[in-house]
Amino acid sequence: MDGNNYNNNQNGSSDSFYSYNNGSQSNQQTEHANEGNVNQYNNSYQNTNSYSQNAGYQQGSAYQNGTYQNTGYQQNGAYQNGGYQNTNGAFYQNAQPTGKKQKKKRERKPGGFGTKLAKCAAIALVFGLVSGTAFEGVHLVSSKAFGNDETAVSDSGSQNALTKADSKVEATSTSSNYVATDVSDIVSSVMPSIVAITNVSETEYQSFWGGMPQTYESTSCGSGIIVSQDDNYLYIATNNHVVNGANSLTVTFNDESTVSAEVKGTVPSTDLAVIRVALSSIESDTMNNIKVATLGDSDSLKVGNSCIAIGNALGYGQSVTVGYISALNRQVSVSDSESDTSYTADLIQTDAAINPGNSGGALLSANGEVIGINSVKYSDTSVEGIGYAIPINTAAPIINDLITKEKVDESDSAYLGIAGVDVTDDVAKTYNMPSGVYVAQVTGGSAAEQAGIQKGDIITEFDGKQIGSMEELSSTMEYYKAGTTVDVKIERSTNGEYQEQTISVTLGKKN
Repeated sequence: MDGNNYNNNQNGSSDSFYSYNNGSQSNQQTEHANEGNVNQYNNSYQNTNSYSQNAGYQQGSAYQNGTYQNTGYQQNGAYQNGGYQNTNGAFYQNAQPTGKKQKKKRERKPGGFGTKLAKCAAIALVFGLVSGTAFEGVHLVSSKAFGNDETAVSDSGSQNALTKADSKVEATSTSSNYVATDVSDIVSSVMPSIVAITNVSETEYQSFWGGMPQTYESTSCGSGIIVSQDDNYLYIATNNHVVNGANSLTVTFNDESTVSAEVKGTVPSTDLAVIRVALSSIESDTMNNIKVATLGDSDSLKVGNSCIAIGNALGYGQSVTVGYISALNRQVSVSDSESDTSYTADLIQTDAAINPGNSGGALLSANGEVIGINSVKYSDTSVEGIGYAIPINTAAPIINDLITKEKVDESDSAYLGIAGVDVTDDVAKTYNMPSGVYVAQVTGGSAAEQAGIQKGDIITEFDGKQIGSMEELSSTMEYYKAGTTVDVKIERSTNGEYQEQTISVTLGKKN
């Protein structure tokens, strides 16, 4: 179709059209003189029924004078193959002019884009203020006129979705309490009251070749809390399993100085113990550095309270971990193979890391008060972040008794007159019987026989103290003189069921 224009509209309509120009001639094209081998074309379609003189769409592959003209969109000058076609129809296509042309500078109209944008922003701001004020005014008037039955705002400022008054569910409230993430001030204040304890003991083992049991010296580490002081001694609370079987105890203070210590008393059924250090063995600089811990109130704790654990983890020295109170009064059965004791206690559960060596250390509140004594950790491959501490309100009376009570001279020591067998928690569950000391034998004429204690009874409490083993009963009686009257609680089997009884016993003297 060389030299012809092809109109592809139906019914002769020229609302939109495609132009195919394969020749060098056109009814609407005028050839001008070449400048630098450049052809200038007026490629506008002039048609009284055309879509627009300024908006013709060209989709073609016209070759004009050997130059390829690519698809372009014309609107007051089409951009085609990198050339710009102005409103007069002159097209400059990849021109290489022989001489430089003066570029015509575009005049900038007053009131540019920035001014328009500022005006739009100002109008939007005014509209927003007016509409917001109007909305609030209407809402306030309507609530006063018809009553407000759409409310769900808590006292602390927490607001939930609107609910009807007759089916309202109270919203959870938020807390404004600040949770400290930096506990360095608390730690620096409390650390001088925490000590590391080293236990040197002898451990028996059976040789591979049999024969007599052999012994070797072993060392274990734990922690302690300075809780009291008198004229002669410094008293440190810790766990029973930390000091059990000790041949020697060494205490390391916060300034790294070390002194020897001795066991003041233990209560295996609660895993508590008190050791003491002679003040005369402590250097003056250390005395000026150490502090007595402040005991808090564990009964006031709430789940979710933050807490801090300090102790001699792994024997590396004092370290600090933080966490939360995960649960309260968690009943835990503990069995210690080294001390051969087992007991059940209501403990504080926390996710603050408690590792070997932390035992006997302090669990602190966010105020720096001792709220518990770190005791045990639940150790299992499927468990993470479960540690336990003895509530300080449970431990304090026992610790106070261990501090204030003195062991009686052996010549005046009390004697009950029984032979007993430990009923551990596991045995108690297996045979459906209470834990304590099973009375296997009663000595004739002893204080126990005179008071009415019988073979088969299970002693569970002695003078208000829980008894879990024969060793614990014997160590408790070391603080009582012969002739002292105490209440002893027993469980006696009647028709296959155990019933609790309280028997008053006047302790005798061993001949």
